[in-house]
Amino acid sequence: MSTILPATRPANPRFSSGPCAKIPTFDLSKLSGAPLGRSHRAAPGKAKLLEAIETTRDILGVPADYRIGIVPASDTGAFEMAMWSMLGERPAEMVAWESFGAGWVTDVIKQLKIDAQVHTAEYGDIVDMAALNYDNDVCFTWNGTTSGVRMPSGDAIPANREGLTLCDATSAAFAMDLPWDKLDVTTFSWQKVLGGEAAHGMLILSPRAVERLETYTPAWPLPKIFRLTKGGKLIEGIFKGETINTPSMLCVEDYLVALDWAKSVGGLKGLIARADGNAKAIADFVASHDWIDFLAIDPATRSNTSVCLKFTDDRIADGAAFAKAVAKRLADENVALDIGAYRDAPPGLRIWCGGTVETSDIAAMLPWLAWAFEAEINAG
Repeated sequence: MSTILPATRPANPRFSSGPCAKIPTFDLSKLSGAPLGRSHRAAPGKAKLLEAIETTRDILGVPADYRIGIVPASDTGAFEMAMWSMLGERPAEMVAWESFGAGWVTDVIKQLKIDAQVHTAEYGDIVDMAALNYDNDVCFTWNGTTSGVRMPSGDAIPANREGLTLCDATSAAFAMDLPWDKLDVTTFSWQKVLGGEAAHGMLILSPRAVERLETYTPAWPLPKIFRLTKGGKLIEGIFKGETINTPSMLCVEDYLVALDWAKSVGGLKGLIARADGNAKAIADFVASHDWIDFLAIDPATRSNTSVCLKFTDDRIADGAAFAKAVAKRLADENVALDIGAYRDAPPGLRIWCGGTVETSDIAAMLPWLAWAFEAEINAG
């Protein structure tokens, strides 16, 4: 094959899996309505925070009796808050098929020291969710951001479960159809699918999760930023925009702008369609090139956001070095930035395909991927 440079470049070369690409219409002037220099507890700030909560509910289709709160420290903070506040009342089922799920396992086993069964699968595979004991509390990621493997559905989760389901949905929310009746705790961050700014997490609680909070007190002390109850009752203000600590109103404004854009492209259905279209463009490319494949083994579990790829050519002696070199070539040409595999994942590439990415940019980038592969093979 020729190693002549492709003629077309992506208009936006940003394919990072977090923080992810901003919305296509982003401009700093759109944030001019942020109430900067004002207290977040003043009326304008509280109104913005409540708007963020209720617009999230509207777009994601979160049931009216579920609480939605804005909490500190991104998705990590939200999921840690849930685990430290709710786990321990009964045994846990810890599920991991990539690095972030493995992190939650470590916290529960080594830090909280909860009686738990650990279920793991190698990168590219997924745990048999039907084999879990749902009378225990179950912690899992919906979409493995570092493996490109996602839950195909929530069918394995029983409606009559006794335990709670705690779902890290940070690279799934706004790109996948989450079955709210199967999820008791759901967390995500603004910096993922909608390309928002970092450091703020979203915590969504079912009525069953609220009941657990109000009837169970963990054996360990909870820092202030983890406390969701006072006097045995849920602190309702958290779920009306009265945040535990000070949020960035600039970031809140940015999230509101992204939510407005999401509505303009058809809401959740439109966002899913955009992500699916991006992932399909890569799937078509993989199908026509025998030197690359998906990390996800089963097509039914392939992510439509964090698409993870591996090189399969027998001529590659050092997979990690080769993948790093290909990613560097693409970055040096400014056609694909930050697409190397996650540091704990198998060697390869990870291309973000969430709804803020334009399919035309994916299509323009893929010939460059072929060029970089051929150039690196020939260089060897």
